[in-house]
Amino acid sequence: MFVEETIVIGISKRLPVGLAFLFLLVCGGCGNGSRKVSGSGSTFIKPIMDKWIQQYTKERGGLEINYQGTGSTAGIKQMTDQAVDFACTDAFLTQEQMNLAAKRGQVVHIPLALGAIVPAYNLKDIDKPLNFSGEVLAAIFRGKIKKWNDPALRAINEGVALPDLDISVVHRTEGSGSTFIFTEYLSKVSPEWKEQVGANTSVKWPVGTGEQGNPGVAGFLGNTPGSIGYIELYYALLKAKDIQFGAVKNKAGKFIRADLVSVRKAAENSLANIPDDLRFSLTDAEGVDSYPIAGATWAVLYTNPTDDTGKALVDFLIWAIHEGQKYNESMHYANVPEALVKRIDEKLKK
Repeated sequence: MFVEETIVIGISKRLPVGLAFLFLLVCGGCGNGSRKVSGSGSTFIKPIMDKWIQQYTKERGGLEINYQGTGSTAGIKQMTDQAVDFACTDAFLTQEQMNLAAKRGQVVHIPLALGAIVPAYNLKDIDKPLNFSGEVLAAIFRGKIKKWNDPALRAINEGVALPDLDISVVHRTEGSGSTFIFTEYLSKVSPEWKEQVGANTSVKWPVGTGEQGNPGVAGFLGNTPGSIGYIELYYALLKAKDIQFGAVKNKAGKFIRADLVSVRKAAENSLANIPDDLRFSLTDAEGVDSYPIAGATWAVLYTNPTDDTGKALVDFLIWAIHEGQKYNESMHYANVPEALVKRIDEKLKK
């Protein structure tokens, strides 16, 4: 899924928070002329974002939204530099980024959708999805496991004729929420990975070829036999004729293949631990049925938007977490749990 991926709204004119919210309530019908909003960031969220934009403008009209999938880090920088009105990321803002944003006003995180990052690979002669553990994935992306028939892979894939073939690793080049979700998971399950590489939107990869965006990684995988990479579930399914994706061993010891149910389970089993600021992790979640490399995409917006563009952006986000959720499943994103939506509504009212 659900970083690629957070939305941050930058507004230049401001009122006190209470008056700003009253303005939004009273002026629901104000400014019906055509308005333009620009955004950039997460490629993780781009497919469903494009769908939301299409449906929202069809239903509501009066707003033109241009969103470019540049990667989470680039999107946040563009938003901070006020080059775009909003940015998207799958990695919630770091404290440093929060401090930078605070120079222009307080921000709030609004989860919009949930998704999965999957280990995708190109082994045309193997029909059955492979099993991966976090330790094995960490060893592959550290360059310690170099062959597909390595004993560690054979041990968790009994009965599968793994080939004597070199593994070609591919990863993202730009700062990416997908990279953050994947490396955060590896850091939780592999002490060696945590110590040597760590978790971030951009890391120093020990091995591999870099590609731009989820589409770039998916394209490399489709064209390179023996390759492995990490991509958002939507892109893996989009390239299903060319690549496969495997099951991952979760915290309960069960191998789970990503789908909407297993991503929702990860979220539901994490609800009790979600803090008040709504910055949370879904990786390596508790639960027998939880997919372990799940994540969210946030909208991060200033709490006091007042001009017409700000009002339009807030309206769009409210629509996305309510009416927009009905489009998620067709694009292979999981809906935000209803219990979390109630907390989001309370945040927006503030």
